[in-house]
Amino acid sequence: MKLSSQVLRGLRLTSALWFLTVVVITLPMLGLARLVAPEQAEGSLLVRNGSVVGSRLIGQPFSTNRYLQGRPAGAPNLAPSNPELAARVGAASSRWQKAGIRNPAPDLLLDSGSGVDPHVSLTAARQQIPALARARGVSEQQLHALLREHQQGPWGGQSIEPVVNVLAFNLALDNLPGGSDAPPAP
Repeated sequence: MKLSSQVLRGLRLTSALWFLTVVVITLPMLGLARLVAPEQAEGSLLVRNGSVVGSRLIGQPFSTNRYLQGRPAGAPNLAPSNPELAARVGAASSRWQKAGIRNPAPDLLLDSGSGVDPHVSLTAARQQIPALARARGVSEQQLHALLREHQQGPWGGQSIEPVVNVLAFNLALDNLPGGSDAPPAP
């Protein structure tokens, strides 16, 4: 068999497989996803004043003390025996202690498995309430009420602790009197 006929045969096979995997399988599945779960198919984006400020499913860091802080993000996961992990946790613990939290919740010190967890535990959120109240000039009671509104879970018999979506909570913070009209700064 000639080389040119083998190349032509390979190109036809590649084109056929591309058509099968993209057009026949993937596009109908995307269409079905948009029918069944339209918000999730679009990425669960949160929009404010006509612009996308983030996703309900992907965590992002916030650089100011006027916002609830999420889990550390973007760092590699390390084994418990790795001394670098102990150093990172110690540094994070020191930062939180300087912010007035004596015993920070574990999720304020450790990365999530994916590194982009959009939630913090209710305990971690509650620990940040006094500092948020001072930074925003609102009462702690207002913030606790807002926290109760944004609490999620536990779901269906799961034994996990309730969580709070950090971005959704921060957007709600901006709607409080004295809040900001600008999107949260990641």
